[in-house]
Amino acid sequence: MTGRREALVGAARLVLAAACAIALVFRFQWGLGWVEPSNFFAYLTIQSNIAFVVVTAISGVIGLRGRQTSPRMDAVRAGVLTCTLTAGIVFGAILQQSLARGVTVYLPGSDVVLHFVLPLIALADWAATPRTRPPARVLVFVLGYVFTWGAITLIRGSITGWYPYYFLDPTQTNGPGELLLLSGIAVAVFVAVGMLVLFFPRRLPGWVTRRRAPDSGGPPPEDRRRSVRPTREPARRPPVRGAPGGRLLVAG
Repeated sequence: MTGRREALVGAARLVLAAACAIALVFRFQWGLGWVEPSNFFAYLTIQSNIAFVVVTAISGVIGLRGRQTSPRMDAVRAGVLTCTLTAGIVFGAILQQSLARGVTVYLPGSDVVLHFVLPLIALADWAATPRTRPPARVLVFVLGYVFTWGAITLIRGSITGWYPYYFLDPTQTNGPGELLLLSGIAVAVFVAVGMLVLFFPRRLPGWVTRRRAPDSGGPPPEDRRRSVRPTREPARRPPVRGAPGGRLLVAG
């Protein structure tokens, strides 16, 4: 029964990965009219969703084989899920601020899928299926990626004059102070979401965290190693018989 459930989860993950890939293609085609193709891959949302497609597809194949994901794969999934969830939250905040400033925002259906629908489904998958708890250093790797992405984005923007998000653009912020403030808020959201993902409960009713080998009914390995073989009694020698001439003869 457990293997069948894992196969169903694996199939659902493959469908989720395919839906994300299709949404990425539609988003790329929609942006060709006003965004340079090279800028498309500069968005943190796009990068995190590409990673999401790869990781979800791999975990889906593992599930189809009736297996659970390894602790290392669970750690990778946690990092990618943190990025996709945070990208959706930050995008929602940017959308709200843009509308408050009277900026016209075009929101295609693919953006809704990538920023809101798929991250929520991925979070439900993370909450409802068995897994190991990832180590805290996953958050360190996530923050390392975020800071590296931010540094490259600022350097590239100073050369090309294009920034993927308004709060990174010096021409759209009130000096370096606002840029640092808004960037710090985004980093704080990454930390909060990462903590939520890392310390989310690992088990729900009806699931097991990891399968255990069936008990064969024998003693534990330690008892087997410590068992002492019964000592064999030494063979008794036959009685010594006297022989003529004072010699001793041993039968056998």
